[in-house]
Amino acid sequence: QVQLVESGGGSVQAGGSLRLSCAASGNFFSINVMGWYRQAPGKQREFLASITSAGSTNYADFVKGRFTISRDNAKNTAYLQMNNLNPEDTAVYYCAAGLVRPAASWGQGTQVTVLS
Repeated sequence: QVQLVESGGGSVQAGGSLRLSCAASGNFFSINVMGWYRQAPGKQREFLASITSAGSTNYADFVKGRFTISRDNAKNTAYLQMNNLNPEDTAVYYCAAGLVRPAASWGQGTQVTVLS
């Protein structure tokens, strides 16, 4: 079974940065694509970014230039570097993974709070 554990969330001042980590357990296929989503209270879950085991990335338009996804295959870990955060980025951030979409498995989420 695939297990995903997010870490690195917390509170940060507007304009600051955070780096989220997602430690994964699973086979090559089950974590072929890893990605990040977020969900704020009362809002639907939003796709942020994804990355394949080969390093191909995909970003939502609204995070391009601020967020960077990466992964370390040797550690089975994905990262999300978030810069220039603003209060609208406050949400629970989730890691996900799958064969062709990062959707088959989900982590528990990590809270990110951006203070104004």
